[in-house]
Amino acid sequence: MTNEQLQVRKSQVIARGQGNVYPVYVEHAKNAELWDVEGKRYIDFGTGIAVCNTGHSHPKVIAAVKEQVDKFSHTCVMVNPYEIAVELAEKLVAIAPGDSAKKAIFVSTGAEAVENCVKIARAHTGRRGVIAFNGGFHGRTNLTMALTGKITPYKNLFGPFPSDIFHAPFPIETHDISVKASLKALDNLFKVDIAPTDVAAIIVEPVQGEGGFYAAPTEFLVALRNLCDQHGIVLIADEIQTGFGRTGKMFNFEYSGVEPDLITMAKGIAGGFPIAAVVGKSDIMDAPLPGGLGGTYGGSPVACAAALAVLEIIEEENLVQRSNEIGALFNERLSALQTQHPELILEVRNQGSMIAMELIEHGDAEQPNTALTQEIIANAAKYGLVLLACGFYGNVIRFLPALTISNELAEEGLNIFTELFNELAK
Repeated sequence: MTNEQLQVRKSQVIARGQGNVYPVYVEHAKNAELWDVEGKRYIDFGTGIAVCNTGHSHPKVIAAVKEQVDKFSHTCVMVNPYEIAVELAEKLVAIAPGDSAKKAIFVSTGAEAVENCVKIARAHTGRRGVIAFNGGFHGRTNLTMALTGKITPYKNLFGPFPSDIFHAPFPIETHDISVKASLKALDNLFKVDIAPTDVAAIIVEPVQGEGGFYAAPTEFLVALRNLCDQHGIVLIADEIQTGFGRTGKMFNFEYSGVEPDLITMAKGIAGGFPIAAVVGKSDIMDAPLPGGLGGTYGGSPVACAAALAVLEIIEEENLVQRSNEIGALFNERLSALQTQHPELILEVRNQGSMIAMELIEHGDAEQPNTALTQEIIANAAKYGLVLLACGFYGNVIRFLPALTISNELAEEGLNIFTELFNELAK
């Protein structure tokens, strides 16, 4: 069976809304490499959108999953719970940023984690409003689409959305949005649209994912913490893409020293097995009544086993530090490319192994080069690479290598990317 044949079959039975970036059908994967059904090899700089931080099919994850499946695959943690879920909750509570006593819940997806944060915040405060930021991405359910600060493709055609959701500018210095301007917009929001005493929560990604890999300045996160404390608002950290070593800390909020009230966790948590969590301050987490939180598959024992293995791998292989080493390597190579093409590359930025290259036209930061970005993504597979784009205008190439990738493989992939970029930049 060829890739083309499989793509034809897919188009006949899977709705077009669930599209795929590449018509490349994976037959097997190992660490930072994929092989398709035709036997072609690819270096994976996407890792399933920051999911396989410990690489594809890590032996410890495979062993843990097989051992658990031999015991049982599902009882529902809300019916007959199991020690493996308690153990995972204990570990997540221990590694979450901040010194406050914490508790956890398990769900299946990042969007579910975000929705449950809103439920918990509303139960705790008795308030209705939630504030998010322009360019933020929080999921594809109706509520999380409302929180997401980007229309196409996530919100287009899908309204109406829930009320009592508000947006403010996210500070991005390279695009002339200062911390001061963002905070002023929040203050204006309190005067025009919703009183702070009606706001249940403010949700923020410490590094915007789909928005373009822009990091929130420490000054901004500190100001949000102070603002939330002043008005009794719950501060939600969306660490779905930034967590589990991706940005050179276990969780990105550690850079700022700010302790959020609630934290969403997913993606890199379990090496590709579907599980997500909310971890937060105990008094806030306990606001909903028994039965108010949960889900049939939340805390799957198989996924819990995988997640415990992932935490062991991160510690044993020192992957948090490794994330910084990989990020430095990518930054050096991509910055050299920027020096060659200053008219096309506005900025190379990274925190750990959350790496981005923003493309522009004619050296003008206000002219996003979406066309070149999409052309690079479209041609990457021909060169044996898996790449992803992001950004408010779709003009940012994001690099999310496995934290287990070797320097040799990373260099090989970067050599290929340089060749691809130079070919299309002519």
